[in-house]
Amino acid sequence: MFTGLVQAVGTVRDASDARGGRRLRVAEPGLAPKLELGESIAVAGACLTVVARTGDTFDFEVGPETLEKTTLGQLAAGARVNLERALRVGDLLGGHFVTGHVDCVGEVLEEVVTGEWLTVWFGIPEAFEPLLVSKGSVAVDGVSLTIVDVRRDRFSVMLIPHTRTHTTLGLKAPGAAVNLEFDMIAKHVHKLFKRTSIII
Repeated sequence: MFTGLVQAVGTVRDASDARGGRRLRVAEPGLAPKLELGESIAVAGACLTVVARTGDTFDFEVGPETLEKTTLGQLAAGARVNLERALRVGDLLGGHFVTGHVDCVGEVLEEVVTGEWLTVWFGIPEAFEPLLVSKGSVAVDGVSLTIVDVRRDRFSVMLIPHTRTHTTLGLKAPGAAVNLEFDMIAKHVHKLFKRTSIII
């Protein structure tokens, strides 16, 4: 479980095929010494397990399911990724409950600049629109954000200057792919109401 508050931005040192999946090596000198083997880390919003650590780098194994449902298969050396360690009992919950289980890949459609503020529209598969509500929460590449507006196949958020400079979202341009995780509570409520309507 995570909060969607990015703790560091790492750099992919290597991405290679391995055992039918991919192996990622990420560098972040401030975070690496603190990590333990087997620890869960949200990498661009996807929960992965640390399988090796050397110096300022740490490795992950990415399976076929994760490669199919996320952007991690597109990563190459030099790519920047948002990183967050798993939530611990007693930690502050400043974002919202994020599982690190990506629902789908979205696309940056448009960016509207207003002074230092940036409104970003993301395209989504229409099937996910019922899970979004204005002023609700969504995780984009692992960043907890508040939804501004929702339409049939898209939604918007407003990025504050801090988010633009301390996460990878400030580097995303129209056409870029992003990992999306919708609010866990919204998913359960949506499923419950679908079942109830069938019973009635």
